[in-house]
Amino acid sequence: MFAAERRQLILEMVRANGAVSLRELARVVQTSEVTVRRDVRALEAEGLLDRRHGGAVLPGGFTRESGFPQKSHLATAEKTAIADLAASLVDEGEAIVVGAGTTTQELARRLARVPGLTVVTNSLLVAQALAHANRVEVVMTGGTLRGSNYGLVGSGAEQSLQGLRVSRAFLSGAGLTAERGLSTSNMLAASVDRALVQAAAEVVVLADHTKLGSDTMFQTVPTDLITHLVTDEPPAGDDRAATELQALADRGVQLAVASAAQAEPPAPLPAPRRSHPLRPPTVPRLADLRPR
Repeated sequence: MFAAERRQLILEMVRANGAVSLRELARVVQTSEVTVRRDVRALEAEGLLDRRHGGAVLPGGFTRESGFPQKSHLATAEKTAIADLAASLVDEGEAIVVGAGTTTQELARRLARVPGLTVVTNSLLVAQALAHANRVEVVMTGGTLRGSNYGLVGSGAEQSLQGLRVSRAFLSGAGLTAERGLSTSNMLAASVDRALVQAAAEVVVLADHTKLGSDTMFQTVPTDLITHLVTDEPPAGDDRAATELQALADRGVQLAVASAAQAEPPAPLPAPRRSHPLRPPTVPRLADLRPR
């Protein structure tokens, strides 16, 4: 394939998807990442796209996301309740992966009390929360640090996850819909989250009600790969969140809904049961999911 043809195909892919990794571009045009990187630089010089670490985007293609200071002050009570509930999924001696995010940071603080646990993470915040837990082993990925969420991304992070197998992955994101699953606004973060998913037998998504029904740029976990969703109870009148919960249940996702006012630690969640969809309009609580 001539250079002009390659570059036209690269431009078409980026226009169609908003952003594409160098690895994916090289696969489609059937050449090396070095050659693709050279083509991307040429297209950038013409003002047709922008280069980013590990990929190419349309000019202005990255959605601006809030930094950690802003995120850490949003829905704090809800995140605490979600973290309490999610921690009940974890047993002594398990090996799990935990992604980056303020909700997963809250989860990590609770995991410090689980003996014999091994936690693989690309998050400096998760690792910090577990740093003094002398009965928890923390394994960090490599990668390039993203200051907005203190997560490690890039090929170093992804390569360190190759060949890994754990029981569960705990992930957060910027949006969650029944149609598309979990998504985020950053291409590099999405790529690492997908690598975390591939390492796990089950996927647990932690998302407060404000993320339900929101669809952001990069898909990380398709709905059919989500085993559990741990969320908080939507406020009265939030029809979008309630509708999305029902749609997720209809797609086989097991729901656990925490109350932000919940005082006692919840009981463990049951194993996935995909044969009992929830009935509208009731939003299920954890007690509704216990075996009868």
